[in-house]
Amino acid sequence: MKAFLALLLGFAVLVGGCSKSEQPNSAAAQEEKPAAAKRPEKPEINMLHIESSMLRDLTITTTQVEARPGGQESMLLGELRVNENAYAEVGAPISSRIVRLLAAPGQVVRRGHALAVLQSVELGKARSQLITARARLALANRALERKRRLGAERIVAQREVQEAEAEAASAEAELRAARSALHALGAAPNPDRETERPEYSLHSPVSGVVIDRNAFVGQMADPAQPLFKVGDISTLWLTVHAFERDAVRIAPGSSARISFPALPGKTFSGKVALVGRHVDPDSRTVDVRIDIRNQDGLLRPGMSATAWVTPGRETMTVHTVPVAALQRVEEVWAVFIPRNESTFEIRKVGRGRDLGGEVEILSGLKPGESIVVDGSFLLKAEAEKAHGAGEHHEHQ
Repeated sequence: MKAFLALLLGFAVLVGGCSKSEQPNSAAAQEEKPAAAKRPEKPEINMLHIESSMLRDLTITTTQVEARPGGQESMLLGELRVNENAYAEVGAPISSRIVRLLAAPGQVVRRGHALAVLQSVELGKARSQLITARARLALANRALERKRRLGAERIVAQREVQEAEAEAASAEAELRAARSALHALGAAPNPDRETERPEYSLHSPVSGVVIDRNAFVGQMADPAQPLFKVGDISTLWLTVHAFERDAVRIAPGSSARISFPALPGKTFSGKVALVGRHVDPDSRTVDVRIDIRNQDGLLRPGMSATAWVTPGRETMTVHTVPVAALQRVEEVWAVFIPRNESTFEIRKVGRGRDLGGEVEILSGLKPGESIVVDGSFLLKAEAEKAHGAGEHHEHQ
């Protein structure tokens, strides 16, 4: 019994010693936790000030955050073309020599505007034949009138009257043939300006701009080759090539975003006007036509382009910014928002999908906010430099 009590007493002493030895450590741990919680975090840089002298050396351009249709887009490649409903290639209808040029490339012309004056021996002959046919018809009509008057008085036989009628009919047919020949040569006869001169003018059948001119004075014009290309370029057609799986999803009226390698940083909007009904057997693609307004006159027929087409029934929208506006600052994606001439806010954003020349923004920005595009990389370098200087100061 005494042995048992002694053993129990020793165990109690041992437990008490251990508890006492652990209590200071627990208290220290409790004291350390608040200390760790109160440790100051690395200050977040969200405003950047640029000295005026440095700003003079920076090229800063801005754009606005845009809201776009956010359906599953199809990326399509294609080439810009003229609006074929307002385009014409004008050439000589017959072999001719150019004697005067009346329109230059880039010149705005209206329908019916004279583009050039040409000379053709064949045209001169046709006009001469027309004048001869008119004179013959006038003579035949006068003879017929006289024969009919004499026939009514029984001075001449009825047979002579009939012969005069046949002669007048033949002369009228000859005149119609001469007129048709002039129409075929592209020179309509003008009774008020009878001439045998072998010259005629080329006229523009549409209003627009002289896109191209392949003519010079003294040149022999080949009827198979156009001399002028005239078109209205206020609206252009972008023909892109969609694979079968994409073409079946695209409907007329679908929205499209277009970028051009020749115009980096700029995007244009358009609408799908036509989805082809034929699949090319070699490429397995369908031609899709997108109409684009050329408001600033920057676009030129022949430019290559990339289009992102969203199905017309899609209603969801996404916020987008140009790729150049997004920078990696302090391990996060950010954009620079101008606050005044020398101060920029560094706004953290959530990056989404790459959409060609643009990036989807999931959070941090609203449509219409202004952000820096050109110059954002240099602002990023200045922000990192300012942050590095702050860290160095803290360590000292």
